[in-house]
Amino acid sequence: MLRVDLDQVGRYCDGHSRRSFLKIGMAGMGTLGLPQLLRAKEASSTSGKNTSIILVWLDGGPGHMDMYDMKPEAPAEYRGLWNPIPTNVPGMEITELYPRQAKIADKFSIIRSLHHENGDHFAAGHILLTGRPGASGADTPGKFPFIGSIATRMTGSRQPGMPAHAAVPYAMSIGLRPGYFGGNYLGVAHNPFETEGDPNAANFQVNNIQMPGGMSLERLENRTALARQFDKLQRDVDHSGMIDAMDRFDQAAYQLVAGDNARRAFDISREDPRMRDRYGRHSWAQSMLLARRLVEAGTTFVTVHLGGWDHHWDLKAGYDRLLPIVDQGYSALLEDLDQRGMLENTLVMLCGEFSRTPRMNDGGNGGPPGSMGTPGRDHWGNAMFCLMGGGGVKGGQIVGSTNRLGEVPQDRPVSPADIHHTMFHVLGIDRHASFLNHSGRPIPALEPGDLIRELL
Repeated sequence: MLRVDLDQVGRYCDGHSRRSFLKIGMAGMGTLGLPQLLRAKEASSTSGKNTSIILVWLDGGPGHMDMYDMKPEAPAEYRGLWNPIPTNVPGMEITELYPRQAKIADKFSIIRSLHHENGDHFAAGHILLTGRPGASGADTPGKFPFIGSIATRMTGSRQPGMPAHAAVPYAMSIGLRPGYFGGNYLGVAHNPFETEGDPNAANFQVNNIQMPGGMSLERLENRTALARQFDKLQRDVDHSGMIDAMDRFDQAAYQLVAGDNARRAFDISREDPRMRDRYGRHSWAQSMLLARRLVEAGTTFVTVHLGGWDHHWDLKAGYDRLLPIVDQGYSALLEDLDQRGMLENTLVMLCGEFSRTPRMNDGGNGGPPGSMGTPGRDHWGNAMFCLMGGGGVKGGQIVGSTNRLGEVPQDRPVSPADIHHTMFHVLGIDRHASFLNHSGRPIPALEPGDLIRELL
């Protein structure tokens, strides 16, 4: 998380001093060499794209069989509790709990054959968000950077004064912050800026973008100038490019605090109340609205955290409550972007770390007292969904299918790496770039994969 603490000269996002930040940088920010990084940014800026991504993350594992890959002809213990309904795309059906999305299905596409074969929350989350294995329930820390951190390291923000990478209300994967949304060996500067708080609250305010009492813009400029003077003493002996990298980090932090672009974008109270009602007066829906405001102002990558999808039991009560909120917020987001002329330049994704078992359990499964007889679904990474809409991606498409019981891909299997390659393509950045890890070894930004070409 990007923090600007103006009461302590030289402090950075996690409270480290300038000196300790240098140490962090030597271990982490000394990745992709400075000339290579500048070339990558130049390539992105000249690609003709000014695109952004909003990832709506359903933390805990949303079930494909009850949302976007229903099997009404399967046995009762598989097909679930709800009926499919038609959409405005012939042949595409989704759950009856998603009536609003059914009316705009031509604006998004459903990948039904995504898979990674892992049912461990931490392992699956690490694979989906970083592209690589390495974490597990027995070893939870992230081993690689989040795909969005890699991307925004190459693109920066789309407009000055905005964080390139933000998370609403926070970056969290399976209870870890920033978890697998963090920069890892790219350095703490590439962790997401977290808004924190509840965007639906009447007094919602984002920290770290306001100058504290007694601090004027002139004083801030004086401190910035003083820091530059101290750096100048070391510049002659710095051959790594670290000081230059920190200057850019300083400048981004300065613009965030001194300018009014970010303050206006984060101030959701400026939004028309009718638009807020359209999304829904719920923290999840207002988080999606705030994400739209951020990409509109120039943020490149925004994640929206929606937690609470681990339904081993009491699936009916959980989905009856949660799915209408997602339906209203997600459909409003796509329509809002479209009406503002932003959908073509904003990819909106919806997914989680894995899906749920095609066969429902009996509700026991270690649930709380009284949970017996309230069936749910367990962990399943062999078949799952991902929604992609906007950003130049074709809408109204179904990619792949699963077998009659929804257990495994039947055709056109899609890997997480294919998703990531498609995301990089949407952002107009090099899918074949490499970075240096902690030990100085070059690591490809993405695992081997290919574009989901039928969507492009």
